[in-house]
Amino acid sequence: MIKRALYDILADRIKTSNQVILLYGPRQVGKTTLVRELLATMAGRKLEINADLMQYTQVLSSRDLAKLRGLTDGYDLIFIDEAQRIPEIGINLKILHDHFPQLKIIVTGSSSLDLASKVREPLTGRTWSHHLYPISVSELSATRNRFELDLLLEELLLFGSYPVVLNTANYAEKREYLLELTSAYLYKDLLELSSIKNAPKMRDLLRLLAYQIASEVSLNELSNALNLHRDAIVNYIDLLEKAFVIFRLSGYSRNLRKEISRHDKIFFWDMGVRNALIENFSSLASRDDGGKLWENFLIVERIKTQSYRLERSNRYFWRTYTGAELDYVEERDGVLSGFEFKFSQKNAKPPRTWLDTYPNSTFQTINRDNYLDFLLPLA
Repeated sequence: MIKRALYDILADRIKTSNQVILLYGPRQVGKTTLVRELLATMAGRKLEINADLMQYTQVLSSRDLAKLRGLTDGYDLIFIDEAQRIPEIGINLKILHDHFPQLKIIVTGSSSLDLASKVREPLTGRTWSHHLYPISVSELSATRNRFELDLLLEELLLFGSYPVVLNTANYAEKREYLLELTSAYLYKDLLELSSIKNAPKMRDLLRLLAYQIASEVSLNELSNALNLHRDAIVNYIDLLEKAFVIFRLSGYSRNLRKEISRHDKIFFWDMGVRNALIENFSSLASRDDGGKLWENFLIVERIKTQSYRLERSNRYFWRTYTGAELDYVEERDGVLSGFEFKFSQKNAKPPRTWLDTYPNSTFQTINRDNYLDFLLPLA
């Protein structure tokens, strides 16, 4: 078992606070396993609720204090799994929190599509929210040294880091799992939760985005390619973000006349999911998108590390109309840090325009020699 980075954080939240704990993340990343591990170490009576079972959903969507009391009476903690499936879960959690302050509540959701919108207003000021991602390099570093992590690197770039994938040795089985995951979750669950009827268009959009990782994406070009209205494309991309499939980086700009900030770049939360969408798991030596995989991988892993350390950063890419660019920019406490990613051992020079425009910023090349320092800053 790989100890998840959120384990100690959630354990402390449970012990020291009566806030409702919301744990978001895609299916199959280990949310249920993590919560069960936590509960196994705790004293008191615990109730695990499967949100798919009607007897629970009826009570937890009732707004009836007597029914909610009857369900939770005698328990010290309740764990509601996949809570986005329960109508009006937000207001009912508010009732539980306000009337039974001694009751600990943990809620998981595999999509913020419904859950976040349902709990945001009724639970304002009453929650701790956390995201669980596929296994991070920082989590793997607890049981693997840097040499072993480096040996694992190509597998992470090709097959990603879902727990089942990491625990499967056979490449063919990794591939089949990922193909099944993208079919069962990305399409079926996403379409079900969002009530989108045009499944083929969603599949086509996902494939187009997968081919364009780490590239600026034109909504108009996607609209023309898919014969869909631009507003529909915007809506679909928003849904894919809320389902933890993709995320966007915007262009950084303080000088709009020189810097490009109109288009976003698209990245995937898991490299295996991305490669499954285009059905390409061939070795890095035989493919032409290795640099894009590298860029996506580094940004995702950086976000995971900072998220689990409860660090906040604004994240961007940077490019000018004259062609100067940086793959990744972080802004923390008013300080800008620029990064260029090279899969080789090469070093890059900072663009002169970057240095002239932001003289107090920093710059660093991240390559195969130093990437673990970028991802494991405390190691």
